Amino acid sequence: MSTRLYTGLGQREHDGWLLGLRPVQAVACVLLALPVILPLAGGHLTEALATALVSIPAIALIVVPVRGRPAVRWLFDWVLFQVGIAFGWSRWQSRAAAGATVDPALPDLPGTLARLRFPDGPPMRDLGRICLIHDTGEARWGATAKLTHRGVGMLSDAQCQRLANRLGNLLATLAHREVIDRMSLLVRTVPDTGAEYDAWRSVHERVDAPAAARRAERELDRTVGAVSVRHEVFVTFTGPEAALRRPAAAAGGGIDGRAVVLYRALDGLTESLRVLGAQRVTWLSGAGLAEAIRTGFNPGSAGSLNARRSGVTWAAAGPGQTPTPSARVYRHDGFATVSYAVLMPESGTAFGSLGGLLAVRTAGERRALAVHYEALPPRRARSAVRAGRFRAGAVRDWKRSKGFSAAASESRAAAGARAQEQAVAAGHGLVRFSAATAITVPGEWSVEDHAARMENDIAGRFELLRLDLAQDAGFVAAVLPVGVGLPRLRGGLV
Repeated sequence: MSTRLYTGLGQREHDGWLLGLRPVQAVACVLLALPVILPLAGGHLTEALATALVSIPAIALIVVPVRGRPAVRWLFDWVLFQVGIAFGWSRWQSRAAAGATVDPALPDLPGTLARLRFPDGPPMRDLGRICLIHDTGEARWGATAKLTHRGVGMLSDAQCQRLANRLGNLLATLAHREVIDRMSLLVRTVPDTGAEYDAWRSVHERVDAPAAARRAERELDRTVGAVSVRHEVFVTFTGPEAALRRPAAAAGGGIDGRAVVLYRALDGLTESLRVLGAQRVTWLSGAGLAEAIRTGFNPGSAGSLNARRSGVTWAAAGPGQTPTPSARVYRHDGFATVSYAVLMPESGTAFGSLGGLLAVRTAGERRALAVHYEALPPRRARSAVRAGRFRAGAVRDWKRSKGFSAAASESRAAAGARAQEQAVAAGHGLVRFSAATAITVPGEWSVEDHAARMENDIAGRFELLRLDLAQDAGFVAAVLPVGVGLPRLRGGLV
């Protein structure tokens, strides 16, 4: 069986209509050009030149894209970043670290996480007590499960193909559910310095082993042991408050009513996760989710938490402090993280190809990869593909009427839009998605060296867009299993 390639993943939701410009950009350019054009029409050349000295740079800021964003957006974000630093809004310290009295059950989390609430739902049948995730900023509710999964690295092409089909079926079912519409899949490595293995070997090593066996064992340590790491796999399902409100009211209202409605949906999704190869699905309670967040901020605490087995309180789930951030690195509890958005290649990609982002090169570093999906309901999907096909055809026809030949990228986009519309008409789903990845190392290490190594590992297959000026938000999207990370206005359509 040949490997299936997935193409068209880099399609943007909002392409520009006129010369690649969005309507707001086009209107702004026209308004900035009028003070130049009107004096020229009246013969006032000096006035037009003076106005052009201001209008042309302003138009360039609006039109010229810099690493995925218009230059004016970079300028606006940079100003906000500097204002936050000047007023101290970017610095954060936990109440416990400041010596204040804290409630162990009250979350104390920085940045984007401050808008989240984590109430525990009531016990429900076999699922037990599950921690709900309430995103007050986007009015969404969800829950997270920890999976035991063998991964896809050692699977054949046929097995990967079956898993890809099952994942597609799961996303298609989300499009027809009234409660759940988003799924976030997070995989992160567990940093291992080799101390645990050395301790185990010192206990189990046989002193009378043959010399040849000892040499073979040392060779395996050098070759396999250096890159053998454990992985944590989390999946988070969320749904909008608007879809939960009515059935939750029928179930009693409040948090318990929303929990009952979510439990019904999660009960059906558990079996779908097992079909995807999950050997065990554990829906996280409050203590379990707090531990997942704590080990996200401080990977070095995983060993002590496993030894204690007493769980983590919400007051201790976050970092002790996060200093004033730099534009390119997020520092937290003695660790440094660099986060990226993963841009899909135009040539297409195969199922499992993102696994290269999790290939640890140095003992002690941690890598994380998160893919966030939103399954569009059928009506919205049909509307989106019709708009995409009309836009691609209109631009091509307009250029043809003016005597311009269509570029190869435009012809490919038009063909892809027609194929996508036919697929949706045949009953297939449409999915928004975004992917984020991050690398975390101890704070005293050179994080730039490790970030460069990660970029080199994936060069030529994917493009990594460093989330400058938003490293704290990128950390949440790439490392923490809370279902935050899918932008509202941008993303890919598959």
